[in-house]
Amino acid sequence: IRFDRSRVAGECYFCLMQFQLNLYPTPLVDSITYRDRLLLVGSCFTEHIGDSLAEWKFRTLQNSHGILFGPDAICDALDDIIRVRSYTESDLFYGQECWHSWHHHSRFSATDPAVSLSKINRSIGEAHDFLKQADWLILTLGSAFTYRLTEAAELGGMQVGESVANCHRAPSNWFTKEMMPTDQILTRLQDTIQDLTRLNPKLKLILTISPVRHIRDGAIENNRSKARLIQVVQSLTEELEHVHYFPAYEYVVDVLRDYRYYDIDLVHPNYAATQFVMDRFAEYAFDAQTRSLMEEIKPVRAARKHRPQHPDTQAHRQFLVAQYQKALHLQERLPELDFTDELAYFSDKLS
Repeated sequence: IRFDRSRVAGECYFCLMQFQLNLYPTPLVDSITYRDRLLLVGSCFTEHIGDSLAEWKFRTLQNSHGILFGPDAICDALDDIIRVRSYTESDLFYGQECWHSWHHHSRFSATDPAVSLSKINRSIGEAHDFLKQADWLILTLGSAFTYRLTEAAELGGMQVGESVANCHRAPSNWFTKEMMPTDQILTRLQDTIQDLTRLNPKLKLILTISPVRHIRDGAIENNRSKARLIQVVQSLTEELEHVHYFPAYEYVVDVLRDYRYYDIDLVHPNYAATQFVMDRFAEYAFDAQTRSLMEEIKPVRAARKHRPQHPDTQAHRQFLVAQYQKALHLQERLPELDFTDELAYFSDKLS
C-alpha cells in the first residue's frame, strides 16, 4: 500500500485551516443575572437584543421612544425619561393625516393628538420608573448622521436647526443632513451618562454599535459614520469603569462577513446572524448559572409556541402536563420571573 504523503499533508492542512476570525471579548466581571432589570434604547438591532432577552425571560423594557438611530436622538430620549418630560399638543405636528412627535418613532403617531400624547407620556412615565430601578442600560448606536429642521418644516414645538429622531416621511426640504463630529457625539453621551448616574448610581451600561448598514447614506459614508461611533465608544469605555462594550458590529462584519447572513435587502442581519450574535452575548454577559437557567427556560418557551399536529391525543396531553409542571417548578424557583402566560396556556389546553 502506497502512503501518499502529499495527500495526507494536504488534508491535515485543510483540517487546520480557520475559516472565520474569532473574537474573544473579556466577559463582564459583574455579569447579568435573572435578578437584574435591563433597559434597552437605540436602533432596530436593539429590538433584536431586547426580544431575545425577553424570550429568555429577563426583565426588560425597550425603546420607550421607539427605534432611534443617532446619538442625539438617543440622548434626547434618555433626557426625556430622566426628567419625566410631559408632552403637550404644542409638541406635535400634523402631517399625512396623523399627529407626530419629532422625538418619537411613528408607532406613537395617531390621527387623534390626545391618543398620541397618551401613548408618549405613559411610555415616558413607565420608562422613568423602570430606569430608577434598572441594573443595566443596553444602548445601541446606529448612525452618526443627524437630520436638522429647516425653516420650511412644521416645527411642532422645535426650533430651526434642532435634530429629529424620525423624519416621518416629511418632505426632504424640511431637513438638512449632517454627520455629527466625533467630539460632539462624545460630549453629548458623556453628559447623558452623567445624568443617568445621578438618577441611578448603580446603573451599568453596555454599549453596542448596530451592524445594520445605512446604505442610503452611501457605503463610504456609512463606514465613516460607524468609525466615529467606534471611536466614541472606545473613549467612553476607557474613561468610565461602569461602561462596557459588546462587539455586535464586529461579530457580523468581521466574523460572519458574508452576505448569506443578511436579509434580501443586504442591509439587515438575518435570523441566523442575530442568533449567532445573541449566543456570543450570552457568553459575554451571563455567568454559568444564568446560562444554565436559560437552557431550562428555552424548552418551556418553545413548548408554549408549539402547534401540535394531533392535539387530541393522549401523548399531547402528557406533553402539556409535563410542560405545565416544568413552568410551575421554574416559577417557584424563580419568583422574580413571570411564567403566568405559560402556566395559563398549558392549563387552558388541559381543561
